[in-house]
Amino acid sequence: MSIDEQTQIELEAAAFRRLQKHLMEDRTDVQNIDMMNLAGFCRNCLSRWYQEAAAERGIEMSKDEGREAFYGMPYGAWRDQYQTEASEAQKQAFEVSFAENVGTDKTS
Repeated sequence: MSIDEQTQIELEAAAFRRLQKHLMEDRTDVQNIDMMNLAGFCRNCLSRWYQEAAAERGIEMSKDEGREAFYGMPYGAWRDQYQTEASEAQKQAFEVSFAENVGTDKTS
């Protein structure tokens, strides 16, 4: 199969948009801490990568703007509506996952 570069970019963008919709609308029950513990990234990571991609292109975007672009609403509103309290086991697993996947110099 041969795909030209523009088509590849469009397919990748479509897949990203579907992932975003899935996490934003279809699976709001999936907690960020569980994503981080299982996959090594979460919605906050995705929004940070979005913000970093904007910065690479000279587009100024705050952390809050990046999160709102990914969550579809201000992060605080999403957190209040969908986030549940993490268990002690989740918090302990998160410490390990965060250190392995993000490190101590960035916040997720």
